[in-house]
Amino acid sequence: MATTQHLTPAMQRQRNARMRRNMLYLVLMALALVAPLAIYPVFLMKVLCFALFACAFNLLLGYAGLLSFGHAAFLATGGYFTGIMLSSYPGLTPEAGILIGTLAAVVLGTFFGVLSIRRQGIYFAMVTLALAQMMFFFFIQAPFTGGEDGLHGVPRGELFGLISLSDNLPMYYFVLAVFVIGFAIIQRTVHSPFGQVLKAIRENEPRAVSLGYNVDAYKLVAFVISAGLAGLAGSTKTVVFQLASLTDAHWHMSGEVILMTLLGGVGTLFGPVVGAGLVVSLQTQLAQSPLGNWVSVILGAIFVICVLSFRSGIVGEIGKLVRKNFK
Repeated sequence: MATTQHLTPAMQRQRNARMRRNMLYLVLMALALVAPLAIYPVFLMKVLCFALFACAFNLLLGYAGLLSFGHAAFLATGGYFTGIMLSSYPGLTPEAGILIGTLAAVVLGTFFGVLSIRRQGIYFAMVTLALAQMMFFFFIQAPFTGGEDGLHGVPRGELFGLISLSDNLPMYYFVLAVFVIGFAIIQRTVHSPFGQVLKAIRENEPRAVSLGYNVDAYKLVAFVISAGLAGLAGSTKTVVFQLASLTDAHWHMSGEVILMTLLGGVGTLFGPVVGAGLVVSLQTQLAQSPLGNWVSVILGAIFVICVLSFRSGIVGEIGKLVRKNFK
């Protein structure tokens, strides 16, 4: 193993960056553990669920270069399947219900991916939007989804059959654990050889093809992973709020996750987390103010300002400053 004295400048910079990243993870984890003591846990759980949803979407857009307008379908599918299973089988534990919802989103993601992955650009986006709208109308018409009323009163149950999740504090730590697992999967995917190939496809797909990579297979796997994690977010959200509704399946939700990702910083690990926190906070605060009817307009104006001022997003711009100062 190379000692510090034998490290090249590039290796030293990578080592320092890794140390800073690990320190940041430790600080953020410590803050997350004590956060419910100062902030309403239900609000924090909502942020974590949407942060995981945005991170899942960012894996597809930021690292594979695929803009999906139909990711709300996976969020809703995970939520509905989890809600149906937990409501129909009272003895089912919440982690089992969430796993079933996540697997349902994986299956749907595989189906969507096979149909759309060979398309590119706006054609890919429109195909995913059309497929997601089909799922939206399915959720309206299906007799077991509750139609426009949705599924109410989904039981939280007991974690592993031992820990009651009826109280918000244990529920928060369970949601935090789910988010950490999902985030770890995304980080491992991005920093693996598979993630490097995804970046190569995003930057120059014809060159990746010329190097012998099966581009469609790589994009399909990325799509399925992203769909599964979006379903995990939707399943967890249903358990938290004990509700699965059409709001999660609407195309507006697909637009919101794009907004979260671009605001925070597309192609960055923490960007979607920051973007989700910002959007959820603004929605919550504005809904309680006289400007409640103008939430969409205000969010749209903020989005335009951010895109015009710093196209890399909040975390992207901060990252540029850090790299510039620690060169």
